[in-house]
Amino acid sequence: MHKFSLPSKSVIYVMDAYGGWCWGFSQRMREFEATDLHCVAFAAISGGLFIGERAKSIASYPHIPEANERIAQMTGATFSDEYRALPPQGDMLMNSLDTAAGLAVLRAQAPERAVYWAHKMQAAFYGHSLSLSEHATIGGIAAANGLDEAAALRDIKSGTGDTLARSDIELTRQLGVSSYPTLLFVDSRNVHRLPATGTALSMLNQILDTLPN
Repeated sequence: MHKFSLPSKSVIYVMDAYGGWCWGFSQRMREFEATDLHCVAFAAISGGLFIGERAKSIASYPHIPEANERIAQMTGATFSDEYRALPPQGDMLMNSLDTAAGLAVLRAQAPERAVYWAHKMQAAFYGHSLSLSEHATIGGIAAANGLDEAAALRDIKSGTGDTLARSDIELTRQLGVSSYPTLLFVDSRNVHRLPATGTALSMLNQILDTLPN
């Protein structure tokens, strides 16, 4: 499996499937893609919110429930009752290398649907309280959406997903991104940062219209 390459001109959604603000932006991101996919490519890559020493159980971050309330109020995102029960339970590990690997193996089979795969992973966690470190979660997303489940599981178990995940995370560093979600417009020579959370769709379209095409 080859390293993922960005389209020469594209809108890049830099996200982390365990990031609450990314979930808050997810629906607006899908609307943005649906409106503008006819004129520019869209891609999604993973950052690294919970990696290294930050890869801990959800209970290790007691601020999360309060932060989620702010996210819900600001964006209208819904956090399911199943998910809300996780912080007190406290035994689910949040490891962003695993989420990046999951996104990478799904994206490898259908790169043009990368934003969709990002959303489906977020929905599995925030909607159904499924661990994104469990291979079965990624396999289930693949199977439910017409991908080769066996191939996705093989790529995760072989370590290919981890290799691609590290490439994603390194690319976010090269792009100067350290918080998620971050939205970028990238052409062959320049990187333009776009506003993300809380931005109206009309404003995103207006900004995109002003950029080189």
